[in-house]
Amino acid sequence: MTPASLPADWPFKAQSTLVSTGRQRFWVTDTGPKDAPALLLLHGTGASAHSFRRTLPGLSQTYRTITPDLPGHGLSAKGFAGRLGLDAMAQDLWTLCDTLQIQPEAIIGHSAGAAIGLRMAELRPVLQVIGLNAALGEFDGAAAFLFPIIAKGLATLPFAASAITAFFGRPGTVERILTGTGSPLDPEGRAQYLTLVRDPDHITGALGMMADWRLQGLLSRLPETKTKVTLIASEGDRAVPPQVSIDAAKRIPGAKLHLLPKLGHLAHEETEDGLSALILDVLKPDGSTATPPRT
Repeated sequence: MTPASLPADWPFKAQSTLVSTGRQRFWVTDTGPKDAPALLLLHGTGASAHSFRRTLPGLSQTYRTITPDLPGHGLSAKGFAGRLGLDAMAQDLWTLCDTLQIQPEAIIGHSAGAAIGLRMAELRPVLQVIGLNAALGEFDGAAAFLFPIIAKGLATLPFAASAITAFFGRPGTVERILTGTGSPLDPEGRAQYLTLVRDPDHITGALGMMADWRLQGLLSRLPETKTKVTLIASEGDRAVPPQVSIDAAKRIPGAKLHLLPKLGHLAHEETEDGLSALILDVLKPDGSTATPPRT
């Protein structure tokens, strides 16, 4: 996929560009006042920066928002071979920040993006990390062993990505997948994911990320976290159950927890304001009232 091949109505296409960091190129959406404090927004596995289409307008009135397609995803799909693990992605995203000459005041990550944000905060100081349905849990049992192997095999098989796009790149299939996360989305949102699923480079990158995804080290260090952390979890999330955030909040010193009723895994794509009002409350120096972690 290339910038020219993106649909004309792709979210924030006019505010996005390819940014070279020397070794790689990131597709980056850059909105809000250039002299305002910066926020870095990181989407989850299989998505792209479009995931924050409803969130950015509310945040961009106060902050400069930097929202890249993650390595291997969307228009950042190529050039990241061997750099799709948690550590490498965190390092390369800091390189992107250096290239853009920004120091994010906070990192806002959805799903796997929250784990990347926490890893970035281990590498360099960050005032705050906000996780939206943060994927801070490991696969259990045999899946913990088999899933990365299967993903790695698919990522390296010739024509595997093309076969996956042909199998899953149908409107009905994408709709069922999204509904399975607890977030059915509107026709516009479903069409955007359909565009991604039909791109073999994006599929290859997403598989590569899943194959190299290792959280054990990060999870073991959660009690050592020095960054202010707020976890926002949806009670209707079928992809990353809210108990994952509840458990993580207990292990992170001073972490705050917000539980959202009814919404699913893509809560920021379901709500009209993309959760921007809640995020702005959390970003205030005193934060906002949070749900006590459940025992």
